[in-house]
Amino acid sequence: MDSYSSTNTPGPGRLNAALLLLRLASALAFLYHGSAILFGAFGGPGPQGFAGFMHTPVYVGYLVGLAQFAGGLAMLTGVLIRVGAACIIIVMLGAIFLVHLPHGFDIGKGGMEYALTQLLLALALFFTGAGAYSLSQWLPGPLRKL
Repeated sequence: MDSYSSTNTPGPGRLNAALLLLRLASALAFLYHGSAILFGAFGGPGPQGFAGFMHTPVYVGYLVGLAQFAGGLAMLTGVLIRVGAACIIIVMLGAIFLVHLPHGFDIGKGGMEYALTQLLLALALFFTGAGAYSLSQWLPGPLRKL
């Protein structure tokens, strides 16, 4: 092994810290947006307002808000990370294809830039799991993998 690869390969501590930072970046956004949709917090639309904006039944507002809020909690705590990431993946695919794609890539023009970034973060965490710095270690063995 040459010195380049041995010095640039992150050890388990650095890898777990990086996973925690990625989880926090995702959690902050989804706890904020999820509570705005689900509870009307932060001046958000609430489920009725969201459903009206999307021209969907009210239950869609509840489902999207719950998926975002629960996904944010999963990201924050690391508990049921793959379930939370799956919720975020579904919501971000909907956001990209139903809202942002017609506006292109640029977020400043309503494009999909940020939604795609959050989708990729959720996919990465779906594949890797939460890492060691999470509360999932206190779950029973079979639930830790979720």
